[in-house]
Amino acid sequence: MGLLDGKVAIVTGAGRGIGREEALLLASEGATVVVNDVGASVEGQGGDVHPAQEVVDLITSSGGRASVNGDDISSWSGAKSVVDQAIDTYGSLDILVNNAGILRDKMSFNMDESDWDDVIRVHLKGHFAPSHHAAVYWRSKSKAGEATSGRIINTSSEAGLYGNAGQANYSAAKAGIASMTWVLARELERYGVTVNAIAPRARTRMTENLFGQLAAKKEDSFDEWDPRNVAQLIGFLASDEAADVNGQVFVVFGGNIWAMGGFHPVGEVHRDHAWTPSELVAAKSELFKGVDSGIPKFSFF
Repeated sequence: MGLLDGKVAIVTGAGRGIGREEALLLASEGATVVVNDVGASVEGQGGDVHPAQEVVDLITSSGGRASVNGDDISSWSGAKSVVDQAIDTYGSLDILVNNAGILRDKMSFNMDESDWDDVIRVHLKGHFAPSHHAAVYWRSKSKAGEATSGRIINTSSEAGLYGNAGQANYSAAKAGIASMTWVLARELERYGVTVNAIAPRARTRMTENLFGQLAAKKEDSFDEWDPRNVAQLIGFLASDEAADVNGQVFVVFGGNIWAMGGFHPVGEVHRDHAWTPSELVAAKSELFKGVDSGIPKFSFF
């Protein structure tokens, strides 16, 4: 018996990397999986469903059920198509893992308009569009009096939580995904749907240039950069055992998982009337008393 027996899942960007391991893990726990991938490069170019087909073949050869979907989930129609495929083929949808993404890393002064637009579209719209169509399905079921239990798991990033030079587009999209997770969690909770997000650190095509030798595979020890480590958290969040976990963002790396607390005050000043600029100059030390730096830093290295 698996944690996800009888469940139907969609994993976007599941042909390689973290998405691949998420699809395989969900299937190993008993879920039927729609493996979505357009087969594009890291930069979002090209299209080849073969990586997704390989994942499907691995699942079916182990006795599981899976099918390929090659739709572009950053388009409204493509997102609807993948949701419809799950429902029409397997009779329901229980789990949506939004994972697909691309990189166009450049400093802000070198970034082209298309670099910005494409990354925001694939990451942010590519998370919202499938979530919208899945939410329509679950809300309709709930309103019809049917028992509903949906799971959306989004993929943010520490670049979105802390910011990272050279990734204004990516960081903005990933921060937007974290915030959108909170909104969707509030909106869909009444329909029996939970929405959570992960900020994973793992060895993928998208991170090999960012982390370099830090992420090099070590054959003689636990491989903390293995994307299979991330997939384990997805399996838990997708299960009925996580029905009380909602609106949370987790950083996951190796065997380490941090439940993040979001924004909170680190300094403050108060009075019963407005401040002038000069008065704020005088109160600056009090306002920033708990602030180490105005720029958040990556906390877990």
